[in-house]
Amino acid sequence: MPALLANITPRGRLTIAGCALAVIVILFFGMKVAGQPSYTLVSSGMDPAETGKVAAVLDEQGIVYELRNNGTALAVEKSQTAQARIALAGKGLGGGTGAQPGFELFDKQKIGTSDFQQQVTYQRALEGQIAKTIDQVQGVNGSQVRLVLADDQLFAESSTPATAAVLLTGSSSGLDPGAVRGIAQLVSSSVKQLKPANVSITDGSGQLLWPRGEGGGAGGGGLSKQAAQTRYEAQLEAGLGALLTRTLGAGKAEVQVSADLIADEATKDELKYGEGTPLKTTIESEKLKGGAAGAGGASGTTANIPSYPQGAAGGASDQSYDRKADTTQFGVDKTVVRTKVAPGSVNKLNVALIVDKTVPAAEIPALESAVSSAAGIDTVRGDAISVSQIAFAKPPKADAVGAAGGGMLGYAKYVLAGLALIAFLIFSARHLRRREGEVLMRQPQWLREIEAPTTLADLERPRSKSALPERSENQARDQIQELAERDPERVAQQIRTWMRDP
Repeated sequence: MPALLANITPRGRLTIAGCALAVIVILFFGMKVAGQPSYTLVSSGMDPAETGKVAAVLDEQGIVYELRNNGTALAVEKSQTAQARIALAGKGLGGGTGAQPGFELFDKQKIGTSDFQQQVTYQRALEGQIAKTIDQVQGVNGSQVRLVLADDQLFAESSTPATAAVLLTGSSSGLDPGAVRGIAQLVSSSVKQLKPANVSITDGSGQLLWPRGEGGGAGGGGLSKQAAQTRYEAQLEAGLGALLTRTLGAGKAEVQVSADLIADEATKDELKYGEGTPLKTTIESEKLKGGAAGAGGASGTTANIPSYPQGAAGGASDQSYDRKADTTQFGVDKTVVRTKVAPGSVNKLNVALIVDKTVPAAEIPALESAVSSAAGIDTVRGDAISVSQIAFAKPPKADAVGAAGGGMLGYAKYVLAGLALIAFLIFSARHLRRREGEVLMRQPQWLREIEAPTTLADLERPRSKSALPERSENQARDQIQELAERDPERVAQQIRTWMRDP
């Protein structure tokens, strides 16, 4: 091998060095690419407003994910695809835009289509456009729209009214009550001769949201208490879970919320009495003062009756009479308070916080205070928070098997890269051995004649002037000249080799 490298020209050495460097670079990038996780697209066309909720759910489950297209597409590690789909479906998240095509159906119209085909295509396109519009409403993860267009007839009583059916993907717990009425109005305004009462809206669980599900609609009634509590609890749990994940990390704490909401609209009357205020005061006073009986008395029969003198004890003396009476009329201070209690206010809230044993016990009071403040715990109202610290269960073996599947694929990439490197080295070594063993250039006849010993008699002997030897010598000389002109470096290298050998 050293002799072969010594016989290679500088240009050949640079070529070999460049090839070796290229192989090293390729192996480096190959190992880097093989070591990176492989991602699979799970959802696309997501609302950026729900990206935070999706990230919180995946962080809670410890799933490796990657956001693409400015937060509207989600990709997870290939071995955790099924786990991510289950986690997002359980929370009603991760839905993308509907699969219904819109007015792009008219971009590929064929010549000669009938009126019926045109009508069916228009209906499908209108359904797709309405579904795409509904998907932009906050809280809607996906939708499917089915329309029955009005049948124009000569007589109005024989015509069929337009109707629409809307299916919302997932649960309606994250949908605001006012959004249901808005969706019904949006659909009715998008279709000719369609009334809001003829629009039916249903969620993924089969619950009818319209016309029965919205207060002020055709069916009356508001959002059920159970649905309102479920939505409130899910939103509060998501916020508290995201707070704990950012603080402690994934899989360190779990929070559960139980809320009692006032779902019915009510009016509260309160009557208060204040201090009395005097409105009218009446004072009555009577006085009487009397003396000794005189000659002239009062007229009447009393004066005609004779009287007899009495003793000194019962003698005549001055008599007086004095009476006073006060009457005050008070006005009562009365206050009537009428309060309209809107549905959705919290009647009672209970929060359960479970922390892993790996979290230091000194941090538990701070976590309890933070969660209590974030949840809005009011002890006067009767709210309560419970904090427990236990050892969390280990991840299930199924996840480990999935990760092992991804690891086996990574190991296979490493093995293939190693085999490719070994094959390249083997073929390179075989090629170098072949080049080392092959004769670079055959020794010319005239060189062999010069090196071979010749006697003096042979030199003095006259040579025949036949044409054949001269033709052979001229032919060898021509071959040497041709070889020197075609590959001068090779000839020079061979001559340097002969000169170097003893």
